[in-house]
Amino acid sequence: MLPALILFAVTYVLMLTLDKYRPYIALASGLIFIITGMLPLGDVIPSLDFNVLLMIGGTMGLVQLFIDSRMPERMADMIMDKVPNIQWAAVSLSLFAGVISAFVDNVATVLMVAPVAIEICKKLKTNPVPFIISIAVSSNLQGAATLVGDTTAIMLGSSLDMTFMDFFWYLDKPSIFFAVELGAVLSACIVYYIFRKEKGAIPKTGQMTEVTDYVPTWLLFGAIGLLICASFAPDSWNLPAEINGIICCSLLVVGLIYNYARNQNLDAIAGPIKAIDYETLGLLVGLFLMIGGISNMGVIDAMAMLLARLGGGNMFVMYTIIVWASVAVSAFIDNIPYVATMIPVLAGLAAEMGCDPTPLYFGLLSGATLGGNITPIGASANITAIGILRKEGHEVSNSDFFRIGIPFTLAAIIPAYIYIWLVYGL
Repeated sequence: MLPALILFAVTYVLMLTLDKYRPYIALASGLIFIITGMLPLGDVIPSLDFNVLLMIGGTMGLVQLFIDSRMPERMADMIMDKVPNIQWAAVSLSLFAGVISAFVDNVATVLMVAPVAIEICKKLKTNPVPFIISIAVSSNLQGAATLVGDTTAIMLGSSLDMTFMDFFWYLDKPSIFFAVELGAVLSACIVYYIFRKEKGAIPKTGQMTEVTDYVPTWLLFGAIGLLICASFAPDSWNLPAEINGIICCSLLVVGLIYNYARNQNLDAIAGPIKAIDYETLGLLVGLFLMIGGISNMGVIDAMAMLLARLGGGNMFVMYTIIVWASVAVSAFIDNIPYVATMIPVLAGLAAEMGCDPTPLYFGLLSGATLGGNITPIGASANITAIGILRKEGHEVSNSDFFRIGIPFTLAAIIPAYIYIWLVYGL
């Protein structure tokens, strides 16, 4: 177990210090896990989350069609026409991303909203880095708000047999949705403060960019609708685990066929395919292999049991440890295997103590969801956002991300931490 932990730690240090080479470092580390046998060959394919990879690739292609239609420019014009200055444009985009992310995967949300922010920044000739980072962390925050917002929420809801409405009202009490929204309000204030110097007025020209084609927009709306519908599908339907990725890739194929029929040239197909950020996909593949390796070597199980033992039988202490340790752990590893491991651990602890496990479950979900906002590689949405900025010629330093991610996380998790304990812990 120790060699796996050392390799994992060294890899993350290298990725944080050599940010331009993150995909290659992650892939090299994943290869080492395989070669050394820490990740057996039979576990390589199961370690890869094809649902996420297909969804990101498919949505990236759809977003390129969306960009080519000039709809992001039109939406940018509409937002600029409604807000008084750059500061409020940043807050509005952050909140807009959060609302979408409560119902659609975080990565898909970033891919859909980021082009609008990029266009606004181009028109205003301002740095898009803080805009895109704010969108990414806001989308991560809202993932825990509803049953369909994030994979971890779906996992918890499935384990507890929670319905969609249970995230709003559970055990005759206001549920985790309100904890998340309380954090969202305070984190919006953080975004407002971060952009406090951006008081430049937005010119009101009254002119709106002409959209050349509305089909890509409808395809994106179709993706949102189908992703939501898929999350409500009963187990009896036996939908494949990669259903979200299949939806996004299928709609991309439809979009490419339509684009070719409309333009009658191969560039109509090659352009969107070339626009897919393969470096981001490579980084995610490397991370999935690394997580699979440390999971196989028992690192995640050991961390989960250590956190459990530290509680010492005191419910409040255990709740506090679960929340803040989940924040810390999820800042560096994917929260899906961590949450999957901790759910049964918490169930056993609660049974042994004879207490209601709800605050522990909700604390786990909120901490693990928000912890990814601390580092640029703590969540797939962050990695995707940085990939978008890199394609636009902007490199994101660790300090750029920490400046927004850390205060945003604290503003979101502290009120949620207090709320959950007051409602379900006392």
